[in-house]
Amino acid sequence: MEFCWGKCFCVRKMDKNPGGKASNWRIFSLKELHSATNNFNYDNKLGEGGFGSVYWGQLWDGSQIAVKRLKVWSTKAEMEFAVEVEILGRVRHKNLLSLRGYCAEGQERLIVYDYMPNLSLLSHLHGQFAGDSLLDWERRMNIAIGSAEGLVYLHHYATPHIIHRDVKASNVLLDSNFEAQVADFGFAKLIPGGATHVTTKVKGTLGYLAPEYAMWGKVSESCDVYSFGILLLELISGKKPIEKHAHATKRTIVEWAAPLVFQGKYDELVDPKLKGNFNGHELMRIVRVATLCAQSAPENRPTMTAVAHMLKAEVLDKVLTPMDGHNMPELDIEYDEHGVDEDANSDLGHAIVGAVVNEFESEQISA
Repeated sequence: MEFCWGKCFCVRKMDKNPGGKASNWRIFSLKELHSATNNFNYDNKLGEGGFGSVYWGQLWDGSQIAVKRLKVWSTKAEMEFAVEVEILGRVRHKNLLSLRGYCAEGQERLIVYDYMPNLSLLSHLHGQFAGDSLLDWERRMNIAIGSAEGLVYLHHYATPHIIHRDVKASNVLLDSNFEAQVADFGFAKLIPGGATHVTTKVKGTLGYLAPEYAMWGKVSESCDVYSFGILLLELISGKKPIEKHAHATKRTIVEWAAPLVFQGKYDELVDPKLKGNFNGHELMRIVRVATLCAQSAPENRPTMTAVAHMLKAEVLDKVLTPMDGHNMPELDIEYDEHGVDEDANSDLGHAIVGAVVNEFESEQISA
């Protein structure tokens, strides 16, 4: 079933449900959303971005919703609205934010989602809940795995495949159980069958952008993998992707983390708010995965399928010895330390991913 508005935008309502959620969305009237949000009252505002504002609302049946309201109508905004509604209408997965519906009346463009009581990962790492220390180690691991599985669905099971293009902490929402749901598909790109990448105008957020995308606009699933690696470092450390220092200098999270990983000082990567309460075995695993994802060469990065499997399984620990200057994958940074073997780094990345994928495939066959 398809619904269309304007001259060229339409969204298909999917009847099949490969992702584990019921496909149940509808078109809302503007009057209904005014009522639900108390006329978009400031007290109902959950957040604001370049696109506009998001409001909390409650429908007549008592169910809670989040409503994204575009700030200013324009052809560009209309396109991003259409892309997000189209993609949300296509995908259904437990780790992807669900579409409740949309409204397109006059120049008003609104998207309705399920409300996430724990807001975003950003709010817990750097925002209003950062001081509450609600993200213990177990929750952080579950968020990492859940986010990875959402991206696996987009990259490998959605038809056509979807590149998110804006994987970051504010786009990982958390439900009442702190289960991760990847959100905000306004920048997402549908990939035609058989295509390995597309070249497009750069969208996304500084600090998370893969080098080949930021410099040349070449976007592929591997760009999301790079962004996810940055997200993993942010998740375990509590640091922002780019932080300002004295004399207006800036340092990326990779520049901060690389020397510590290089020296094997994994414990120093951990968010101080955890007060030492973390699983060292899992820490080593997640740091290694983040390091693989954040490599500068896209061909050396693993797929999201391999990433999800590495985060969940013990296989990574079977094929890796502790990292040092001789077996560390090549990050997007130049080292002053001597003894770094770039060829060995590249070979190690391929060896790790190959071993993980082979292990995964053998487990699937035996199952």
